[in-house]
Parts: sequence; C-alpha cells; structure tokens
Amino acid sequence: MQHSFFNTSHTMNPSQRSLSGSSQSPRSPSSSQPFLSVSVTDPVKLGNGVQAYISYRVITKTNFPEYQGPEKIVIRRYSDFVWLRDRLFEKYKGIFIPPLPEKSAVEKFRFSAEFIEMRRLALDIFVNRIASHHELQQSEDLRLFLQAEEETMERLRSHENGIFKKKPSDFMQIFKDVQSKVSDVVLGKEKPVEESDLEYEKLKNYIFELENHLAEAQKHAYRLVKRHRELGQSLSDFGKAVKLLGATEGNTLGKAFSELGMKSEALSVKLQNEAQQLLINFEEPLKDYVRAVQSIKATIAERAIAFRRHCELSETMKLKEINLDKLMLIRSDKVGEAEYEYNQLKAESEQATKTFEMIVRLMNEEIGRFQEQKTIDMGIAFHEFAKGQARLANGIADAWRSLIPKLEACSPSHRINQ
Repeated sequence: MQHSFFNTSHTMNPSQRSLSGSSQSPRSPSSSQPFLSVSVTDPVKLGNGVQAYISYRVITKTNFPEYQGPEKIVIRRYSDFVWLRDRLFEKYKGIFIPPLPEKSAVEKFRFSAEFIEMRRLALDIFVNRIASHHELQQSEDLRLFLQAEEETMERLRSHENGIFKKKPSDFMQIFKDVQSKVSDVVLGKEKPVEESDLEYEKLKNYIFELENHLAEAQKHAYRLVKRHRELGQSLSDFGKAVKLLGATEGNTLGKAFSELGMKSEALSVKLQNEAQQLLINFEEPLKDYVRAVQSIKATIAERAIAFRRHCELSETMKLKEINLDKLMLIRSDKVGEAEYEYNQLKAESEQATKTFEMIVRLMNEEIGRFQEQKTIDMGIAFHEFAKGQARLANGIADAWRSLIPKLEACSPSHRINQ
C-alpha cells in the first residue's frame, strides 16, 4: 500500500490527533503485514546556557527484515532530525521531503513546556511521514537515524554540509537562488533556461498562492488562540475579584456574587482548554502546511536546476558534435580525443535528461498525493475548529444562563415586578 506524503499508518483516539490530522500513536499491526511505526517521546532538557538542547526518545517498531529487530529505542536531538531531512533532500529528488518545525531563536520560548510539546508532536509527524512513504521508508539514512548509537549520529552530523545548513531558517532562499540562476546567460546566449510547460506554470502559481493564503489563515488562527487565552485570563481575574466582592456582602447578594466568581473561573479554565485545542487542531495544522508548501518549493527549485543542467549539457553536446564532425572531415589527429570527450558528455547529458524526467514524474505523483491529503487534513482542521467554537459558545451560554435566575432574585426591579 502506498501512503501519501502527509499520511501515517497509526491509529489513535481523538485527543492524540496529529498536527495535520494524521495519526501518530504506534499501532498494533498484524505480524503478517509489513509495518514501520515510530514514536518520538520523553523530551528532556540537557546542558546549560547556549549549549542546552532537548533530547527525545525515538521508539521504532517494525517487522522489516533489514532492521535490527522488532523494537529499537534511541536518543535523538533536533539536529539529528535536520541531518535526516538534509540527507533525504539530497538523495530523493522530486519527492516532497516532509518539513521540520522551526528552530526557535528566542531563548525564553526555546524551553517552554508548550514549545517543547509542539516540537515533539511535529517531530513525531515528520519521522512518521517518512516512515510511511513508500520510497523514503526504504532509505538507508532512515534506518541509520532509527537505529544508530548516539556517537555514530554525532559523527555523521559533523561530516554533513547539507543544502539547508547555509540558512536553516530560510527555505525560500533556495528557491530565490534558483530563480536567479535560471535566467543567467547560458553558453553566451541571452536565453533564460526555464520550462515552458503551461500546466507546470499553473502549478507553480498555485503553490505561491497557496502559501500566501495558508500563511494569512495561520496568522489569524494564532490571533484567535491568543484572544481565547487573554479572555480566559481576564475571566479568571474577574472571577477572583467578584468572589472577594461577594465575601464583603451578605445573604443573597453575597452568594450570587460568589457563584458569579466561580462561574467566571470555571469558564476561564474552559477557554484556556479550548485555546490549547485550537492551537493543536487548527493553528498548528495550518502552520504545518505552510512549511509543507515551502518543501514543495524547494523541490521546484531542484527541478529548475535539473532542467537547466539538462539544457546546458544538450547544447554543449551539439557544439561538441559539430566540432567532432569538422575534425573528422579534415582527418585531424585530435579526432580520438574529441570523440572521447563527446561520448563522455553524451553519457552525462543522457543522465541529466533521465534525472530531470524522473523529477517530473515523481513531482506529478507527489502533487496528486499532496492535494488529496490536503483536502482531508484541512477538512479535519476546519471541522475541529467549528466544533470547538460551537462547544465553547454553548458552554459559555449555559454557564451564564444558569446564573440569571439567581442574579434576578437580587435585583430590586425583579422583586417589584413580582
């Protein structure tokens, strides 16, 4: 069975829903079916000051014969996940490599409980997307990541100089660099080397627009989470103040104020809980898809590089062929050398053409899976959002409604009307 870029192969209860709506908890698979499931758990802070970092326990369960056994537990840090992402990006051209969560540059947020948990969830999703991808799951680098000892991983990391090492926080720089390069002069001709495929142009425009719209939606989702939290805090403060006010009053009025304060504090907790659910089930999936689109743009950049090389080598080969024909015509003693160079270049050109065609084929497959899974994941995210808002609104309305009779009993106008 082929899994989509964004799907994983686990089952879970609703409270364990992943950032993109996919499942993340290890399943209990039938031993007759091939399976590979991974859990990223137990984040622990190690070190002090600028050297401090978070380590994670990565638990792998599988019946793949190339793995060391049915279960393996290793300790990994964020830079190990970066190493895996870089290696896959270098080796699997045309495949949308799952995105990693950002590395916070703000010290006060780096080790907050919420940031650590959100990152743990995102890393869990990242590695499970790879483990469930029909090609990426066969990667030797994935097996190393899931099984190698810490010393081995440290040694591997120290030898890497991946594309993302230049600017780890700027995925878009890759795309901008390529956009500049594809317009350079090629072989002395004022001719930009770009694909002239109308459908591909539509795809690129769609990806640009999708990123903008997702980023805008995520920005407002962030504001919604913030507003819920601020309102929750305000209700908590209000509840405490009203309870103190009630304590100074007696009889019915004091009791009513006390109940109003308790209701306010209870609603504060409800709002804070709903804000957390909104963060996990709505804001984070949107942010996750912004990162995913940036991964697609990195693949688009690689396709542009491959196309440029394919064109350059084809053009150079034509010039070499013309030169070889001239040498053969005049029976030059340089024919042998020129023929060798031509054959070498021809082999390179054919390989470049195959690489480009492979990237095109894989991208077509990947974009289809991406579109299909995006529809599912966004449907889940917005459904969870609507359900949460309805649940919150009903809870708030019920809480205030239950107080109305008691507050009315304290109102002079109410007593007069009676």
